[in-house]
Amino acid sequence: MRQRTVEIVVGGFVLVGLGALLVLALQVSGLSPKSAESSYRVYANFNDIGGLSVRGQVSLAGVTIGRITDIQLDPETYQARVEMAINESVDIIPSDSSAIIRTAGLLGEKYIDVSVGADETYMKQGDTFYGTQSALNIERLISNFASGK
Repeated sequence: MRQRTVEIVVGGFVLVGLGALLVLALQVSGLSPKSAESSYRVYANFNDIGGLSVRGQVSLAGVTIGRITDIQLDPETYQARVEMAINESVDIIPSDSSAIIRTAGLLGEKYIDVSVGADETYMKQGDTFYGTQSALNIERLISNFASGK
């Protein structure tokens, strides 16, 4: 009987450990079991997204305000069109704001940083950012420096 109790306790610890690993994996991947906050969609057009990916973060003053939901190539302008879901609680982004692709750390992941404008009207569903700044391409900079451009 004692061995049976030990087996049940060990099995319980294994299940708790697997549950903890599942929660940790969800946290690291950016997925979460909680319901998503309601959001509105805005867009930005970039010449070069340089490794930006879907589910990347959108931040304002260092605070995450949304996520990247889609990246498509615009066949008319040949630019990358990035769709972002901004939390509905952040409805105070001036309509002349800019979207800038930045890197978290030296070799970290790419994210979009919103640079606030001064307009008195705010962005709403379906709006496109007034200005954008594409990702910094290190290889292109080194090539231009080496060739003297």
